[in-house]
Amino acid sequence: MKVFIDILTPKQCMLFSKLSERLRKDGHQVFEATREYREVVQLLKMKSMKVQVVGRHGGETLLGKLKANVERTLELASIMTELRPDVAVSLASPETSRVAFGLNIPHVCLNDSPHAEAVARLTVPLATLLLTPKIIPKTVWTRFGIQQNRIIQYKALDAWAWLKDFKPDKKVLTQMGLEKSRPIVAFRTEESFASYLLEKTSKTTLLLPLIESLLKSNVDFQAVVMPRYETQTALLKEKLGKCTTVCESTIDAPSLISYASVFVGAGGTMTTEAALLGVPTFSCYPGKPFLVEKYLIKKGLIVRETSLERVRAKILMTLKKIENVRKAQVTKARKLTSSFEDPIDVIAKAIEK
Repeated sequence: MKVFIDILTPKQCMLFSKLSERLRKDGHQVFEATREYREVVQLLKMKSMKVQVVGRHGGETLLGKLKANVERTLELASIMTELRPDVAVSLASPETSRVAFGLNIPHVCLNDSPHAEAVARLTVPLATLLLTPKIIPKTVWTRFGIQQNRIIQYKALDAWAWLKDFKPDKKVLTQMGLEKSRPIVAFRTEESFASYLLEKTSKTTLLLPLIESLLKSNVDFQAVVMPRYETQTALLKEKLGKCTTVCESTIDAPSLISYASVFVGAGGTMTTEAALLGVPTFSCYPGKPFLVEKYLIKKGLIVRETSLERVRAKILMTLKKIENVRKAQVTKARKLTSSFEDPIDVIAKAIEK
């Protein structure tokens, strides 16, 4: 069987590298595509994945996103007409959804982000099957126009697909110039160019004032920031200087997160990764908490706080008693994930059907 997989984000690199490995092991031919997008291209190279680059990221404007979508859809149409896969797989790729529908190719669509309504409206109704975590009710998806019998749920969060057998690599600390003996606070900037956050955040990062405030405290720690975009990187390096390690290229994020004393994110996959790894995790996501985040907050694995002063105080308090807090977090995370199934098993079986 020929399987076409579209890889658009760093999360999808992590998830689909596991899925591709499984499908190839099962004897299927796998063809992978991506788009020109700094973090994704760098991560694919890090993983030694040879993937065809088709189109580009649309940037920070709606017009830019629309143009990039149209151009990429046309390119993918030519590629998939020639390839003629038996099934297409994506994590809510609007281009793959449209092309697969237009060419009558079954599309297995993954999605755990109903808060990204624009993307859901463009992909969910056209999906042959929709696969999603069980914590998201089917009724959340049916409002986008898909029947319940086309929805398959798995008892896990997406990140468990690559964290299930994960072992951290100490080399990331050397690479970043960090000391394992000193506390590390890792920051991940928000997805400021996402359609669901346009006009709701600055085009730089809302975490900058928090980092600056924490650095003025008397608590000893090493700060490391993982920006998403070059504009965020440039600003952070300019404002924070040598006081903070700012990642200028893609790194082994799960390993860095696992060695962190505290993780501070603004929604997104790394926040979920940190929570499932048992790292004390704070979310400063600027919008309403989405379903995955609500679930992890309820399980006591994420502390959500948008007030600069309150989150600063909570982070500093956590650092002062980090051993006890970290131990409690690991226990909570292991209890939760012990009941998870492997998402890759469920996804692979759906594709093979």
